[in-house]
Amino acid sequence: MSHVISVNLARPRPNPAKSGAGTTGIDKRPVDHPVAVRAPGSGPGGLGSGLVGDGVYDRHNHGGNDQAVYAYSRENLDMWARELGRELGNGSFGENLTTSGLDLEAALIGERWRVGAAGALLEVSVPRIPCATFALWLDERRWVRRFTERALPGAYLRVIEPGEIGAGDTITIASRPAHHDLTIGECFRALTTEADLLPRLLDVAELPDHVREVAHKRTAAIPPPDLLPAPGAE
Repeated sequence: MSHVISVNLARPRPNPAKSGAGTTGIDKRPVDHPVAVRAPGSGPGGLGSGLVGDGVYDRHNHGGNDQAVYAYSRENLDMWARELGRELGNGSFGENLTTSGLDLEAALIGERWRVGAAGALLEVSVPRIPCATFALWLDERRWVRRFTERALPGAYLRVIEPGEIGAGDTITIASRPAHHDLTIGECFRALTTEADLLPRLLDVAELPDHVREVAHKRTAAIPPPDLLPAPGAE
Protein backbone atom coordinates (compact mmCIF):
# COMPACT_ATOMS: atom_id res chain seq x y z
CA MET A 1 0.00 0.00 0.00
CA SER A 2 1.33 3.45 -0.92
CA HIS A 3 2.03 5.58 2.11
CA VAL A 4 4.10 8.36 3.64
CA ILE A 5 7.10 7.04 5.55
CA SER A 6 8.07 10.42 6.98
CA VAL A 7 7.22 14.12 6.82
CA ASN A 8 10.41 16.20 6.72
CA LEU A 9 10.91 19.87 7.61
CA ALA A 10 13.83 22.19 6.95
CA ARG A 11 16.68 23.01 9.28
CA PRO A 12 17.98 26.28 7.82
CA ARG A 13 21.68 26.45 7.06
CA PRO A 14 24.03 28.73 5.09
CA ASN A 15 23.97 28.21 1.34
CA PRO A 16 27.43 28.76 -0.19
CA ALA A 17 26.13 27.62 -3.59
CA LYS A 18 24.01 30.77 -4.04
CA SER A 19 25.42 34.01 -2.70
CA GLY A 20 22.15 35.83 -3.32
CA ALA A 21 20.03 33.40 -1.28
CA GLY A 22 22.24 33.17 1.79
CA THR A 23 20.23 30.36 3.42
CA THR A 24 18.92 27.01 2.21
CA GLY A 25 16.21 24.69 3.49
CA ILE A 26 17.48 21.58 1.69
CA ASP A 27 18.48 20.00 5.00
CA LYS A 28 15.16 18.38 5.93
CA ARG A 29 14.62 16.06 8.90
CA PRO A 30 11.69 13.81 9.86
CA VAL A 31 9.28 15.08 12.51
CA ASP A 32 7.23 12.93 14.87
CA HIS A 33 3.91 14.73 14.53
CA PRO A 34 1.37 15.49 11.78
CA VAL A 35 2.09 18.67 9.82
CA ALA A 36 -0.48 21.11 8.48
CA VAL A 37 -0.38 21.51 4.71
CA ARG A 38 -1.85 24.42 2.73
CA ALA A 39 -1.27 26.31 -0.51
CA PRO A 40 1.59 28.74 0.23
CA GLY A 41 0.75 31.33 -2.41
CA SER A 42 3.13 32.58 -5.07
CA GLY A 43 5.21 35.71 -5.49
CA PRO A 44 6.87 37.95 -2.89
CA GLY A 45 4.02 37.60 -0.41
CA GLY A 46 3.95 33.80 -0.55
CA LEU A 47 5.07 31.55 2.26
CA GLY A 48 7.30 29.40 0.06
CA SER A 49 6.57 25.91 1.36
CA GLY A 50 3.20 24.22 1.60
CA LEU A 51 4.11 22.68 4.96
CA VAL A 52 3.73 24.72 8.13
CA GLY A 53 7.11 24.89 9.84
CA ASP A 54 9.11 24.26 6.67
CA GLY A 55 11.27 26.89 4.98
CA VAL A 56 12.04 27.96 1.40
CA TYR A 57 14.70 30.67 1.18
CA ASP A 58 15.33 30.98 -2.57
CA ARG A 59 11.78 31.78 -3.61
CA HIS A 60 12.77 32.84 -7.11
CA ASN A 61 13.59 29.22 -7.99
CA HIS A 62 11.75 27.17 -5.39
CA GLY A 63 8.47 26.99 -3.51
CA GLY A 64 5.17 28.64 -4.35
CA ASN A 65 1.93 26.95 -5.31
CA ASP A 66 3.44 24.82 -8.09
CA GLN A 67 6.25 23.52 -5.85
CA ALA A 68 4.45 23.51 -2.51
CA VAL A 69 5.42 19.95 -1.52
CA TYR A 70 8.29 17.77 -2.77
CA ALA A 71 8.01 13.97 -2.67
CA TYR A 72 10.75 11.40 -3.18
CA SER A 73 10.45 7.65 -2.79
CA ARG A 74 12.26 5.54 -0.23
CA GLU A 75 12.82 2.96 -2.97
CA ASN A 76 14.86 5.44 -5.02
CA LEU A 77 16.73 6.69 -1.97
CA ASP A 78 17.70 3.07 -1.26
CA MET A 79 18.91 2.66 -4.84
CA TRP A 80 21.06 5.78 -4.56
CA ALA A 81 22.37 4.68 -1.16
CA ARG A 82 23.60 1.42 -2.68
CA GLU A 83 25.14 3.21 -5.66
CA LEU A 84 26.83 5.92 -3.58
CA GLY A 85 27.87 3.58 -0.80
CA ARG A 86 26.46 5.77 1.95
CA GLU A 87 23.42 6.01 4.15
CA LEU A 88 20.63 8.30 2.99
CA GLY A 89 18.06 9.01 5.66
CA ASN A 90 14.53 10.21 5.00
CA GLY A 91 14.73 13.83 3.87
CA SER A 92 18.26 13.43 2.45
CA PHE A 93 17.23 14.77 -0.97
CA GLY A 94 15.42 17.73 0.55
CA GLU A 95 12.04 16.06 0.16
CA ASN A 96 9.07 16.98 2.34
CA LEU A 97 7.45 13.57 1.94
CA THR A 98 9.42 10.34 1.82
CA THR A 99 7.04 7.84 0.23
CA SER A 100 6.82 4.10 -0.26
CA GLY A 101 4.92 1.94 -2.72
CA LEU A 102 4.38 4.65 -5.32
CA ASP A 103 6.27 5.03 -8.60
CA LEU A 104 6.60 8.82 -8.62
CA GLU A 105 8.17 8.96 -12.07
CA ALA A 106 5.10 7.17 -13.51
CA ALA A 107 2.70 9.67 -11.93
CA LEU A 108 0.81 11.77 -14.47
CA ILE A 109 1.10 15.54 -14.46
CA GLY A 110 -2.17 16.66 -12.86
CA GLU A 111 -2.73 13.38 -11.01
CA ARG A 112 -4.29 13.96 -7.58
CA TRP A 113 -3.50 12.17 -4.33
CA ARG A 114 -5.54 11.98 -1.17
CA VAL A 115 -3.11 11.63 1.73
CA GLY A 116 -4.63 10.12 4.86
CA ALA A 117 -8.28 9.23 5.41
CA ALA A 118 -9.33 12.90 5.57
CA GLY A 119 -6.05 14.60 4.78
CA ALA A 120 -4.79 16.96 2.13
CA LEU A 121 -5.53 16.64 -1.57
CA LEU A 122 -2.32 17.11 -3.56
CA GLU A 123 -1.76 17.44 -7.31
CA VAL A 124 1.35 16.33 -9.21
CA SER A 125 2.72 19.43 -10.95
CA VAL A 126 6.31 19.13 -12.19
CA PRO A 127 9.55 17.16 -11.72
CA ARG A 128 12.46 18.40 -9.65
CA ILE A 129 15.36 19.80 -11.71
CA PRO A 130 18.72 19.42 -9.89
CA CYS A 131 20.67 22.55 -9.01
CA ALA A 132 24.02 23.63 -7.55
CA THR A 133 22.63 23.66 -4.00
CA PHE A 134 21.59 20.00 -4.35
CA ALA A 135 25.03 19.07 -5.68
CA LEU A 136 26.83 20.86 -2.87
CA TRP A 137 24.52 19.32 -0.26
CA LEU A 138 25.15 15.76 -1.50
CA ASP A 139 28.88 16.45 -1.92
CA GLU A 140 29.14 14.02 -4.83
CA ARG A 141 31.21 14.58 -7.97
CA ARG A 142 29.21 15.27 -11.13
CA TRP A 143 26.03 14.96 -9.08
CA VAL A 144 23.79 17.09 -11.29
CA ARG A 145 24.77 15.03 -14.33
CA ARG A 146 24.37 11.71 -12.52
CA PHE A 147 20.96 12.66 -11.15
CA THR A 148 19.86 13.90 -14.57
CA GLU A 149 21.05 10.80 -16.41
CA ARG A 150 19.26 8.47 -14.00
CA ALA A 151 16.01 10.45 -14.48
CA LEU A 152 14.46 9.69 -11.09
CA PRO A 153 13.56 13.25 -10.10
CA GLY A 154 10.65 12.79 -7.70
CA ALA A 155 7.58 15.00 -7.90
CA TYR A 156 6.55 18.48 -6.83
CA LEU A 157 2.94 18.81 -5.74
CA ARG A 158 0.32 21.54 -5.41
CA VAL A 159 -2.03 21.69 -2.44
CA ILE A 160 -5.58 21.55 -3.77
CA GLU A 161 -7.25 21.02 -0.39
CA PRO A 162 -5.49 21.73 2.92
CA GLY A 163 -5.17 19.17 5.69
CA GLU A 164 -2.63 17.41 7.86
CA ILE A 165 -0.07 14.82 6.79
CA GLY A 166 1.81 12.49 9.10
CA ALA A 167 4.05 9.44 8.92
CA GLY A 168 2.08 6.32 8.05
CA ASP A 169 -0.67 8.13 6.13
CA THR A 170 -1.88 6.22 3.10
CA ILE A 171 -1.64 7.76 -0.37
CA THR A 172 -4.61 7.11 -2.62
CA ILE A 173 -4.76 8.20 -6.24
CA ALA A 174 -7.99 10.18 -6.27
CA SER A 175 -8.02 11.06 -9.98
CA ARG A 176 -5.88 11.03 -13.12
CA PRO A 177 -6.17 13.26 -16.20
CA ALA A 178 -7.96 11.63 -19.12
CA HIS A 179 -6.78 14.05 -21.83
CA HIS A 180 -3.03 13.31 -21.69
CA ASP A 181 -0.58 10.66 -20.49
CA LEU A 182 2.48 12.80 -19.72
CA THR A 183 4.36 11.42 -16.73
CA ILE A 184 6.79 13.05 -14.33
CA GLY A 185 9.61 10.95 -15.82
CA GLU A 186 8.84 11.94 -19.43
CA CYS A 187 8.48 15.60 -18.47
CA PHE A 188 11.88 15.50 -16.74
CA ARG A 189 13.59 13.90 -19.73
CA ALA A 190 11.95 16.41 -22.09
CA LEU A 191 13.36 19.31 -20.06
CA THR A 192 16.82 17.80 -19.69
CA THR A 193 18.09 15.10 -22.06
CA GLU A 194 15.41 14.29 -24.67
CA ALA A 195 14.32 17.42 -26.50
CA ASP A 196 12.25 15.35 -28.93
CA LEU A 197 9.74 14.88 -26.09
CA LEU A 198 9.17 18.63 -25.68
CA PRO A 199 6.07 18.78 -27.94
CA ARG A 200 4.30 16.51 -25.44
CA LEU A 201 4.46 19.34 -22.88
CA LEU A 202 2.83 22.04 -24.99
CA ASP A 203 -0.84 21.30 -24.37
CA VAL A 204 -0.70 19.94 -20.81
CA ALA A 205 -2.55 22.66 -18.93
CA GLU A 206 -1.67 21.17 -15.54
CA LEU A 207 2.01 22.08 -16.05
CA PRO A 208 3.16 25.41 -14.58
CA ASP A 209 2.97 28.25 -17.12
CA HIS A 210 6.73 28.82 -17.09
CA VAL A 211 7.40 25.17 -17.97
CA ARG A 212 5.11 25.31 -20.99
CA GLU A 213 6.77 28.58 -22.02
CA VAL A 214 10.15 26.85 -21.90
CA ALA A 215 8.76 24.01 -24.00
CA HIS A 216 7.36 26.46 -26.58
CA LYS A 217 10.66 28.33 -26.88
CA ARG A 218 12.78 25.20 -27.15
CA THR A 219 10.41 23.54 -29.60
CA ALA A 220 10.49 26.63 -31.82
CA ALA A 221 14.30 26.43 -31.81
CA ILE A 222 14.33 22.82 -33.09
CA PRO A 223 14.56 22.71 -36.91
CA PRO A 224 11.77 20.74 -38.60
CA PRO A 225 12.81 17.25 -39.82
CA ASP A 226 13.15 18.30 -43.48
CA LEU A 227 15.71 20.96 -42.48
CA LEU A 228 17.89 18.67 -40.40
CA PRO A 229 21.15 17.49 -42.03
CA ALA A 230 21.20 13.97 -43.34
CA PRO A 231 23.09 11.40 -41.23
CA GLY A 232 26.80 11.73 -41.91
CA ALA A 233 26.43 15.05 -43.73
CA GLU A 234 28.93 17.80 -42.92
